[in-house]
Amino acid sequence: MPTYDRAAYERQGFLILPDLLTAAEAAMLRTQAQSMLRSDSSVMHKGDSTGKTTLLKMWNSAGEDPFGLTARDQRLVDCARQLLGEAVYCYSHKMTIKEPREGGAWEWHQDYGYWYNYGCLAPSMLSIWIAIDRATQANGCLQILEGSHKLGRVEHLREAGQYNCDRERVEQAQRRFRHRFVELEPGSAVVFDCNLLHTSAANTSELPRWGYICSYNTLANEPYKRERDYGHDTDLRVVQPGEALRRFGHAG
Repeated sequence: MPTYDRAAYERQGFLILPDLLTAAEAAMLRTQAQSMLRSDSSVMHKGDSTGKTTLLKMWNSAGEDPFGLTARDQRLVDCARQLLGEAVYCYSHKMTIKEPREGGAWEWHQDYGYWYNYGCLAPSMLSIWIAIDRATQANGCLQILEGSHKLGRVEHLREAGQYNCDRERVEQAQRRFRHRFVELEPGSAVVFDCNLLHTSAANTSELPRWGYICSYNTLANEPYKRERDYGHDTDLRVVQPGEALRRFGHAG
């Protein structure tokens, strides 16, 4: 398994991981997600301030379906273990779907802005965002402020169904930290600290922007309260790289 540059991760707050999954694995996840959208009534519709909508499907645990197997894939788990420096488990995982001309924006926020309120005492958490489609500026790729995780947790406010960072703080942070667009090919990923400021614009293109996000927490940081159902399934049964494709690659 590869060795990840923990020093660079701690300095920048993120790492780009080219080809974390193969293009075939990304295509399999897309096929499975398309089937899920047709039959799963629990898919959420998250609106932005302009009325555009992003589809979101979240899982509370990592099971035997293709998404759960991906969350338990050794490549992702080893990455989280190395960068956090401790034993980890899958805190949550989800598909986020921005359809052409319809997918909405996510305002500037930190993931820990949510998770702090859900009972996680320490920011010893990270997310791995994997491109299912090619992610570009036009279709609403992730944007980050490099090094902004060093600010620590910023106050968040509830606005239009999202928890957003205090705007004054964001404006000041934008003056201090480098703004980067994270454009990715299918199967490539970005792993980022839970306090890294990030956002994404609406999809204004004719191409979809689907992504799979798996978030990991350290075992020692399990939430002390159950504000949400997720974040408590610490039984992480790691599977061999590519197990999801081996089991589900024939489908579709």
